[in-house]
This record gives sequence, C-alpha cells and structure tokens, in this order.
Amino acid sequence: MRPLSWADRLLALSARFVGLVILIATLAAAAGSFLYNRAEERDRAERVAMQIDTRLRDHVALLEGVRALYQSDGRSNGPGIRAYLAALRPQVHAPGLEGIGIAVAMRQGAPAAAEAMLRENYGRDIAVWPASDQPIGFPIVLLEPRTPRRDKALGYDMYSEPVRRAAMRRAWQTGQPATSGIVQLVQEGGAARRQSGFLIYVPVYADQSAPGAALAGDVPRAATFASAPGARPIEAFVYAPFRIDDLMTAILGAQLRSIDGLEIYAGEGPSAPLAYRHGTMGWDPHEQVLQLADRRWTLRISYSRLFERLGRPFAIFLFGLAIMLLAMQLHRLQHRRVDAFRALADEQALRAADRELMIGEMAHRMKNAFARIGALARITLRESASLDEFEAKFDGRMRALSDAKQMLVTGAVDTVELERIIHRELDLAGVSADRLAAITGPDVRLDDEGAQAISLAIHEFATNSIKYGALAGKGVLSVGWHRDGGEVELDWTESGLPETPDIENESFGTRFIRTLIERQLKGRWTRTAAPGRLAIVIRWPDRSSATTQHAD
Repeated sequence: MRPLSWADRLLALSARFVGLVILIATLAAAAGSFLYNRAEERDRAERVAMQIDTRLRDHVALLEGVRALYQSDGRSNGPGIRAYLAALRPQVHAPGLEGIGIAVAMRQGAPAAAEAMLRENYGRDIAVWPASDQPIGFPIVLLEPRTPRRDKALGYDMYSEPVRRAAMRRAWQTGQPATSGIVQLVQEGGAARRQSGFLIYVPVYADQSAPGAALAGDVPRAATFASAPGARPIEAFVYAPFRIDDLMTAILGAQLRSIDGLEIYAGEGPSAPLAYRHGTMGWDPHEQVLQLADRRWTLRISYSRLFERLGRPFAIFLFGLAIMLLAMQLHRLQHRRVDAFRALADEQALRAADRELMIGEMAHRMKNAFARIGALARITLRESASLDEFEAKFDGRMRALSDAKQMLVTGAVDTVELERIIHRELDLAGVSADRLAAITGPDVRLDDEGAQAISLAIHEFATNSIKYGALAGKGVLSVGWHRDGGEVELDWTESGLPETPDIENESFGTRFIRTLIERQLKGRWTRTAAPGRLAIVIRWPDRSSATTQHAD
C-alpha cells in the first residue's frame, strides 16, 4: 500500500478534530439536559415540601386560635368551642386534620373535675383512663368534630403514654407548639385499616389571678392546673391528632399520581423511623426538610421520569455520536475503497500463486500416489502367503487410503485427533498393529486446516520413508508428540539408516510441506540429519488446550 501524503494526513486530522468537537458538544448537551431535568424535579420536590409545611402551619394557627378562645373566657366550655369549630369548618378549609381536642390537667386519683367536663360536653358518664404511674395526667375532655370513632378517645389520659408525654413536656417548657413522634391514635383501635399518626400540642397556661387551687380536683375547670419546677403552671393542652395517610392525601391529592415514590421520616438522618410511604423510590430521590412545629422531619421524593432524566440525555448523546461517526466515516470511505481495490489485487495475485503451487502439488502428489501404491503393493505382497490374501489386504488398504483422503477433502468432521491421523497414515504405510499401539501421546485435536496440513506432512514423511528410509525396512521409525509451553511438538525420527539422509536440497514436496505448516498450521519445522539418522520436529500453537480451558 502507498504511504499517506501530507494532504491525506491533514484531511484525516481535520476529520478527527471535527468529530471531537461534535462529541464534546454532544456530551455538553446531554449533561445540560440531565442537570436541567434534575433541577426541575428538585423544584417540584421543594414545592411539595412547601405545600406540606404551609398546610401544617395552617393547622397550628387553627390550634392557637382555639387556645385564644379557650383562654379568653375562663367559663367557656365545650359548647362554645364546638360552635366555633362548626362555624370555622376546619375539615373543609384545612382537610387532613383528624380533629381538635382539649386535654385538661388532673392529679392522679382525682378525675372528678375531668369527668364532670366530659359529662357536661357529651351528656353521659365517661371515665378517665387508663391508670398511670405519673403524678399528673391530661385526659381528653373534648374532641371535635364528633364521630363514633373519635368518641373512643374521650377520657384517654395522654400523659400516660411516653411518646405523647415527651411532646407535651416540650410544649409546656417552651410555650410553643410541639409535635409528637409516631404513634397509633387511640381512635384507630376499631379501624379496618390502621394508619400511623402524630399529634401537635399547644399549651394553655393557667391564669393564677383567677380563684382556685392547683390540682384541687373539685374546682371549676379554669382553676385546675399543674405545676412543675422551672415551668409555668399549665391548665390544659389544645391539640390536634393527624392520620398521616389521610393528611398526605388531603394535601397532595392528584399530585400523588405523578410521584413515583414518596417517603417521610419522623426525624433527620438514616435512623429516623419511617412515617409514610407511597409508591416505590427511584434511583435518585430528592430530599427535603419538613418543619412540623418544633420538629424537623425528612421528605424523600422521586418522580417517574426515567426518560427525561436519562433517556433524553442518552438520546442526545447517541444522536451526536451518530453525526460524529458519520462525519468520520465519510472521510474514511474513499480510503476504504482504494484499500479494497488494492486488497483485491493482492488477493488475486496470491490466489494465482496458490493455484500455481496447487497445480505443482497435484502433479507431485500423483507421482507420490503411484509410488506409494507401488510400495503398498510390494509390502502387501511380502506379507501375503497367497494371491487371495494379497487381494484382501491390498484392497482394504486402498479403501482406507481413499476414505482418509475423502474425509480431509470434504471436511466431514469439525476436528480430528492427531493420534488418529498418525495411526491412519502409518497403518497405510504397513506398520503393524503392535507397533501402532505403542505410538501414543496426549489428546491433541486439529481443525480442518490443521488436520490437512499434518496429514499431508505425515503422508510426505511416510512416502519418503517407504522409498528411502525406515518403512522400507532399512531402519527404525520412532514417532511421538507432547505439549511444551503452550505448543505441541511432534517428533519424527528415523534411525539405523544405511546412509546419511540428504536434506541440503529441498524437493518440491518438502517446500510444499513447509508452506502448509507455516500457513495453515501457523507453526514451524526443523530437519536435522546425522550419520544413519533423520530427525524432523514440527511445533505449532496448542489451540485444542486453549479451547478446552475456555469450555471448562
């Protein structure tokens, strides 16, 4: 092939430069699309978190409004608050709120005042429950809007349960709304599908200027309060219970259908308990912080936008890559066409040489075939005691020779054992069965080209030996093979010859065998001669061993 000119090199360099520019632009566009889509998803996640925060702030504001009403009139009772909530309709204007309740202070063992409030609010006797080891309690005396399910919570002492108690203490100490951890609401006891819940508490501090005594147990509601070191006396808690599944459905509504996965954890960090889950989380979720009164919860959200996040950038990349490859391919097309014409010319010249070689080989093989048939006839004649025996042996060997050549020509098998090739050729050369049994080696298999090369080589060696060497009864033949360092080595040794073999001048058959070994077998061979001795060594790559190891 002709060397590239400076114009060819410049054109090739220009094509590569243009392809590189296209590739860089494509990568930049794909990365920009990916980052834009991720930023868009992050904005959507921030809007979802803002929706939840805003709704919860509305709920807290409603609780503070109820607290203000409760504190504004010390003699206000359940009917007044129920009338206020009925006019406000929080279940309509702020859906997701399970209700609004009041829990009043009580000394343990003195539930009379709380039970009197329950009787006044609901017109029936409701006992305070459960028994607690705490010195004080805060039973629920009001929970509106009223439903049969919510009535199950009336009289429940929320201070008896540790998770609720921790949130109530924080609200008591700080004077600010406080959120509990994850609990199961009391009214969930009879629900067909129980949901996780939480509560928000707002403290109602006692007005100590009013007449009464702390935790007297038998004084009007407004005068019953609890006190603790370092904290203001407290009269009650205004609180709201939430069912988390209902709250998320009320806040997000139809948006949930566009969200692939949503998780809310009651706290920060990986160890926070899971409060809510919707769908299945994707591979790259967005994380937001929710502010629930005095606590920070974690929201993780992922959207089912695999095509926008990955598919679109990948499509952009593939499109740019295709343009780059097309630009480079157009440059290479002319060179490939020229190279194809040159390769065709070279191939035609090589085939002409091969045809000439094969024609010469055919003539040489015909001469060898006649010589070999004559030698087989003489050998068979010496072995036969009668004409019938000669006919039987000679006919069998001629048939075996014909079958062997037909197998190589037509490629009837994928691989051929080396031992089978050697035994066949030596058997046709008249070597006895006992001597053949002693010629053995490792299992080496040859493909079609390798089998033809070795068969023709052994055929040539045997023919020459029949004519001039050990197989003519003028010496001893030794054949063997073994593996050595990733190669197979075949040794053909004839000793005890009457003369030193002449290997200086290579015959046509010898050159043909060398060509076969180097081209078809991808190997090499050496011949050495000494007084009364001829040694031939053939080495080629051990492909059968590599194939076996790969299959294992």
